[in-house]
Amino acid sequence: MDLTDKVAVVTGSGQGLGLAYAKDLARHGAAVVINDVNQATADAAVAEITAAGGRAVAVVAPVGSTETARALVTGAVDAFGRLDVMVTNAGILRDKVLWKMTDDDFDAVVGVHLRGTFTCVREAVLKFREQGDGGRIICIGSPAGQRGNFGQTNYSGAKSGIVGMVRTWALELQRAGITANAVCPVAATAMTETVPFLAPYIEGMKNGEPLPDIIRREVGMGTPDDAAGIISFLASDAAAEITGQAFAVGGDRLALWSHPELTAVEYHDGGWSADDIAAQWTATFGESVQSVGEEFPEELMAK
Repeated sequence: MDLTDKVAVVTGSGQGLGLAYAKDLARHGAAVVINDVNQATADAAVAEITAAGGRAVAVVAPVGSTETARALVTGAVDAFGRLDVMVTNAGILRDKVLWKMTDDDFDAVVGVHLRGTFTCVREAVLKFREQGDGGRIICIGSPAGQRGNFGQTNYSGAKSGIVGMVRTWALELQRAGITANAVCPVAATAMTETVPFLAPYIEGMKNGEPLPDIIRREVGMGTPDDAAGIISFLASDAAAEITGQAFAVGGDRLALWSHPELTAVEYHDGGWSADDIAAQWTATFGESVQSVGEEFPEELMAK
């Protein structure tokens, strides 16, 4: 996998998953723009990549505004002459149940995740179209956006919206040779450490203990590095025909999320009244209702 001629922006890449993505891109030869809100964190990430022989610069700014998006694209072009890959990873959490979530809680998360993805991708696409030789859009989603998660109205809504935008962009950008895909990772980070049944495994991992197969395979969770290979693959020429997809990655597992499909379908002459629906609900639709939230192995949830 040779990315020597590629230049990538990775938002929110000072630490955690974003840093893992940036390091893997650089390891395969790509020049990388590191983004973080903290100068020291961004500088440390750049230093780590350059010490390993990679190429990296930092743009310190909060993701969300058009001004930051333009600064990121300009930073790539000024430092490395072009832009080939935009990875939108930056995010924050403001978890609260619906009735306790404030407007500010909602707006802050949607502003970084959803609006930040939109503004960064729009600026990248403008540069890609100007360059005229395609490009790669890789947006970071979440299982919470696919299935929902308790206390995450803002986060789940934003992550679901990101996948919807990616599928639209895949249609709009195909003729320009620009691909757009989403990656929904699960990794041992500060975010997953708050999940009660996962916390002991993450603590053990910090102490040098390997994650058991049930976590790496059935739950599909591992280290941030485990989730980085799909980013470099999607950035490469090998993925030139892959677009509009949502990947699940973590631990030893790589999978594709399906988009919503009709499951139970029935027809009623003249349309459906409320009484018609009530009369046929159990027999026709009852067994096809969809589950919500993440589904984990029963032996884990019983602990």
